[in-house]
Amino acid sequence: MTKVPVVSYERVIAALRRDGWVVVRQRGSHIRLQKHLPDELLKLIVPAHRPLSVRHSLTFSNRGVSPPKLS
Repeated sequence: MTKVPVVSYERVIAALRRDGWVVVRQRGSHIRLQKHLPDELLKLIVPAHRPLSVRHSLTFSNRGVSPPKLS
């Protein structure tokens, strides 16, 4: 089985911001982001924990949105 890459939440937030997501608020150790599309508003919560497993990005596919590149 392939190991899931691990990255910092700061890197995930930076990649999301490059993709057009906006940080709306942070409550405790969770950061809420939003992205406006022509026909809907997407919402996402990123846990501010170290390290963060990239498998959390699987929630993107549930919305029909592909995860951004982390580089």
